[in-house]
Amino acid sequence: MINCPLLLIQVTRLRCGGIVFALRLNHTMSDATGLNQFLSAMCEMVHGARTPSIQPVWERHILMARNPPQVTCSHHEYDQLADTSDNIPLTMKTHRSFFFGPADLSAIRGLAPPHLRHCSTFDVLTAFLWRCRTIAIQPNPNEEMRIIVIVNARNRFNPPLPRGYYGNCTAYSVAMATAGEISRNSLGFTLGLVRKAKANVTEEYMRSVADLMVIKGRPWYTMVRSYLVSDVTRAMFAEMNFGWGKPKFAGPAKGNVASFQILYRNKNGEDGILVTLCIPTPAMERFEKELDSTFKEQSNGGGDAKSPLSSL
Repeated sequence: MINCPLLLIQVTRLRCGGIVFALRLNHTMSDATGLNQFLSAMCEMVHGARTPSIQPVWERHILMARNPPQVTCSHHEYDQLADTSDNIPLTMKTHRSFFFGPADLSAIRGLAPPHLRHCSTFDVLTAFLWRCRTIAIQPNPNEEMRIIVIVNARNRFNPPLPRGYYGNCTAYSVAMATAGEISRNSLGFTLGLVRKAKANVTEEYMRSVADLMVIKGRPWYTMVRSYLVSDVTRAMFAEMNFGWGKPKFAGPAKGNVASFQILYRNKNGEDGILVTLCIPTPAMERFEKELDSTFKEQSNGGGDAKSPLSSL
């Protein structure tokens, strides 16, 4: 935004004695890993350190485009697609958060085929939510639906990026299927697509993205018929202590554009993952029913998971 500071921090003291530490960051400066590094440095200095334990590294030239630039990979995240009926105003959407505890996640994992049950929690949960969301939105069965997975690519480089590099090093990798395929098939279908999207992100993929930015003039990623998912469970925001103790909640407050997965402890002291979701209001009602139906079936099958609707 014009005239918007690159970094804005606001601290609000509540009458109850609580404190709200809010931060707004221009995403061109860093990604979640870089933000985590910055906040960790703040915490260290609050507690007496003179310098951060991890020194910040600029070195943006490491991820600059090649000369000459050459796009060598497919980047469907930047496809220019015509808007469809799913592009509706935010005022016509509902934002909700859903908590998935260990029993819930175990029940979801049980829906996957045996050879895929070892997959990461992020993969299984994301694939499950993409399927439920598609069923709830009720698009034309032949309409192409997309999931955009934000991948931290720091460990995809050889040699590795310098320790302390805090710039953006994420990719928006896409998987696609028709609404009919997603709805008809079991969880294994969407789970395979999510895993493939993540595996597509290599060092060459990142180099190709940088080159595409130069060749096509920094296009926006498309959100048409897309479900954008960001995993911040490893950002360690919940460990930040600015002198007031560890936070009760730490992470994005809302997910109007992206759906965030956040570490969270519910009112019963149970640790799990909080998922934000923003979809059209009628679709949200169907989404909640789809969740209820899925977990009731699992419960009837001998599982002990309860619907995430009642777990916050």
